[in-house]
Amino acid sequence: MSRDITFGQFYPANSFVHKMDPRAKLVLVIAYIVAVFLVKSLYSYIAIAVFLIAAVLGSRVPVKSVLKSVRGILVIVILTAILNIFFFSGGERVLFSWWKIKITVEALLFALHMALRLIFLVIGTTLLTLTTTPMNLTDGMESLMSPLKLIKVPVHDLAIIMSIALRFIPILIEEVDKIMLAQKARGADFESGGLIKRAKALLPVLIPLFISAFRRADELALALDARCYNATPKRTKYKVLKLGWRDAVGVIILAILIAAIAAVNASFWGLFGFSFGV
Repeated sequence: MSRDITFGQFYPANSFVHKMDPRAKLVLVIAYIVAVFLVKSLYSYIAIAVFLIAAVLGSRVPVKSVLKSVRGILVIVILTAILNIFFFSGGERVLFSWWKIKITVEALLFALHMALRLIFLVIGTTLLTLTTTPMNLTDGMESLMSPLKLIKVPVHDLAIIMSIALRFIPILIEEVDKIMLAQKARGADFESGGLIKRAKALLPVLIPLFISAFRRADELALALDARCYNATPKRTKYKVLKLGWRDAVGVIILAILIAAIAAVNASFWGLFGFSFGV
């Protein structure tokens, strides 16, 4: 299981994307998510795909590691597409009709649109965690949320909580694998039977998982307390974040992408003369 999920894991490399400022990467990811939600035609998705390919090549992260993130949500993508095909309201070009079930061309296009949107969102956010260490993510989030300090919001505490949550994702997944292997060695069966039987079989996994998670959280709290965490009101940083030319290049490229998507939407272009209609 842990081999199929890359979200929250860091892939060390000496690349263009790795050397970017974490604040710039966070802002670019937010802008990228907005760009994905602005897409209305296949031409726009082609532009998003080209941008993602360039980002993966610039990060020097193996393509296989990036695609593993899609494998983890493949069931959700397929289920979302099926539901949109059968429950999409509207559409005049009917492909199949039986009783109350009607499949139209517009429903297929909308299902494709939702599937591509989910895939691109997951790949973009996974690339952020693969190229940024949890510590840098913490520093970047704290810096971006620093204006909230004016209204007495504990910005540093919120940033460290989010960073710890990201770091615990691969740890807990690895813990699940170990527990399942131990239970299988004792004769547990997680693959046969119906849905209810499989759910009941997971109970011997969930209980030790919760115990392990609480134990790790307690050990982490003791470690933070032993290092006098939050003992000083004004903490200094060993590494000061600085924006560079790489961040400017990333902003310019993403701005061009958003402008291109907006231009395509404004002209109502679509591949072979149609758009997704959203």
